[in-house]
Amino acid sequence: MTKPASQITSPFPTASAADWRALVEKTLKDAPFESLLRETPEGLPIAPLYESGALAPSITPRPFDAERPWDLRVATRHPDPAGARAELLVDLDGAAASVLVRIDPTGETGVAIGSPEALAATLDGVFVELAPIALDAGFLGPRAADWLSAFAKSAPNALLHFHMDPLSAFAEAGVSPGPVESHLVSAATVGARLADLYPKATLFLASGRVVHEAGGGEAGELAFALAAAVAYAKAQVVAGASMVDAFSRIVLGLAADTDYFLTISKLRAARLLWAQVTQACGVEAPARIEARSSHRMLAAQDAWTNMLRLTSAAFGAAVGGADAVQIGAFTDPLGPPTTFARRQSRNAQLVLMEEAHLGRVADPAAGSGYVEALTDEMARAAWAEFQAVEAKGGLIEALASGFIAAEVAKVTAARDAAGKPRIVGVTAFPPTQQAPVEVLSVRPKPVEAPSPRLPGPDGHCPPLRPIRLAEPFEAATQEAKP
Repeated sequence: MTKPASQITSPFPTASAADWRALVEKTLKDAPFESLLRETPEGLPIAPLYESGALAPSITPRPFDAERPWDLRVATRHPDPAGARAELLVDLDGAAASVLVRIDPTGETGVAIGSPEALAATLDGVFVELAPIALDAGFLGPRAADWLSAFAKSAPNALLHFHMDPLSAFAEAGVSPGPVESHLVSAATVGARLADLYPKATLFLASGRVVHEAGGGEAGELAFALAAAVAYAKAQVVAGASMVDAFSRIVLGLAADTDYFLTISKLRAARLLWAQVTQACGVEAPARIEARSSHRMLAAQDAWTNMLRLTSAAFGAAVGGADAVQIGAFTDPLGPPTTFARRQSRNAQLVLMEEAHLGRVADPAAGSGYVEALTDEMARAAWAEFQAVEAKGGLIEALASGFIAAEVAKVTAARDAAGKPRIVGVTAFPPTQQAPVEVLSVRPKPVEAPSPRLPGPDGHCPPLRPIRLAEPFEAATQEAKP
């Protein structure tokens, strides 16, 4: 039986915060204690010392499962459907629990799929009632959802995550093929039809990752995800769903970063915020969170150090209570991963799950003064930004007006003003010589696909382009070489 961290007592005597502060001040000598205070780029305060935190009783941990505490999810973006299928089957045979297929008919950023037959070829051998299948298809989301439905053959126990998310696609691209509102209606209409066929399926992914990958902060990411969830719930209700069924069909998508304390607090704050929104809507629907490792934290220089970042991200996602965790490969900044790179990422999660036993305690960070304080600060900051988004008329209007892009720009400016970051292998402990890293050499072959364009004028907003924090410093290193 799982035991909350708050019920685990220590046999060792503890010192008060005042005692610790006195020791710290003695060590600092002439420097003031306040010199140790710092902030996140969003301005959330981080103190050097905390007393035991008051528990947040409204955080409901994920369901406990001793055998598989979270869903170990693997993704494929191999451009060839046959290559993608081979990757997924190896991963599932290597103890992965579910798969995520990124679809891009051009083959540049995902599997070149443009028809139900191509998706079926990619998933051939994956059993829909045993291994959950998730999609990432951008504006093609409703089409891809129908393709996945055809593959599942209306099996009522199929474990499907259609993950329609036109708002993230709009935010990243800065333009939608036709009115973005129409894409929302189209997705909700398809979702209403599929909901009856697949009672265990989720329909929408309300993801804030686009804010994170563009350089935004944790509160902004949470606010975006929450605003997207509200927009998707409203669209489903208009399409005929009940409020409780609408929220039950939404998954929250968040990024897991190398700072695992921030990741833990962010995921815990997401559950608080979700409870606040669903309660305001008069429904009870537990939060479901899919965490994917941050791409912006990865380095191309000394890429082996990315395993440290990815493992930290997986740790934070697991301790923070993610229901599904998808970790990228350490070679992602350089090219498509080899079988070895995929195995490394998969095994990192398995070690945390089966050897470190991270899932044996429900909400293990509960009671930590630092984590509880940071959770509360993030939740309050995210709620304030969420209210600002809603006051502008919702997420689409907030994106179109430039409000979201301006908030991201504030965070990136604050991060830049803080000076050069410590990035192991790049700005800290750079290698004297590069160790070779192998990646797949594959040439994308575009395929024909239905156009996602809908009637009407295109939607526009300032794009939230993904960044990589190490990239400018890696470029400077290359320029400095003789």
